[in-house]
Amino acid sequence: MKRRELLAGALGAAVLSAAGSATLRASTQAEPGPKKGRFKLKYAPSFGQFKNHAGNDLVAQIQFAADEGFGAMFDNGIMGRSVSDQELIARELAKRDMILGPFVLYADFKVKSFITRDKEARTMLVETMRQGVETSKRVNCRWALVVPGRYDESLAWEYQTANVIDNLKACMEVCEPAGLILVLEPLNPKDHPGLFLTRIPQAYEICRGVASPSCKILNDMYHQQISEGNLIPNIEMAWDELAAFHIGDNPGRKEPNTGEINYKNIFKYIYQKGYQGALCMEHGHSLEGKQGERAVIEAYRACDSF
Repeated sequence: MKRRELLAGALGAAVLSAAGSATLRASTQAEPGPKKGRFKLKYAPSFGQFKNHAGNDLVAQIQFAADEGFGAMFDNGIMGRSVSDQELIARELAKRDMILGPFVLYADFKVKSFITRDKEARTMLVETMRQGVETSKRVNCRWALVVPGRYDESLAWEYQTANVIDNLKACMEVCEPAGLILVLEPLNPKDHPGLFLTRIPQAYEICRGVASPSCKILNDMYHQQISEGNLIPNIEMAWDELAAFHIGDNPGRKEPNTGEINYKNIFKYIYQKGYQGALCMEHGHSLEGKQGERAVIEAYRACDSF
């Protein structure tokens, strides 16, 4: 073989080799990393909880949560969103096989409402339920949160309890046929003094009195750690009336593993009970920015590794 031909052949081989290496590098760099698996339970970040990663766009936030393995979202204030945004959220969650946690339907901390026999108060409550049913249909969410309002120092506690039950029964006439489940949330008296509903056993008694599949309990574990502790035994005792959970560690109301609550054990217990609903991440971040958001996600990964 002539020297010129030999050099040409060698050069060609080198070019092909370099091209092949470049193609290999490009294909390796373009290949997406392995997707994170879904969490065992449906932990539900709120809209805006990962804004440093996902921005303000609703669809981008849902996609980011889905990519990180979350099976739910929650939005306390979804009733205040436009109809188009409500429908968008429902559509995008359905595309990704995600659910929406309970939205706030009624939570007026300043008013004595459910504890009274006032006819105008009952009319207002029933009308509020009708609005909740319409929102529930649009956002494809079966659960709506209710805080029964303030207690009355001048009225015997037993009368107030009976009045709450009667008012909820009136609400059930609207909610039950529509399949909307009201979840009653007890709140701790330290952060929210003056409210009627503070404990899980109290909520359980009310749900038993109402005796409807559309009247259940939301257990906010941050609040209940402050009000009564004994979290797992109370979950067990009230299990047949529980329909939703809120998450937040104590003290500080930040992500799991920043306080005293053993969320890994609690999540394991709830999972073994067969719970399929949302666990709303109603808490702040212990760190700021993207670092803080990543710390939240990793905290849930750690607690979900039971």
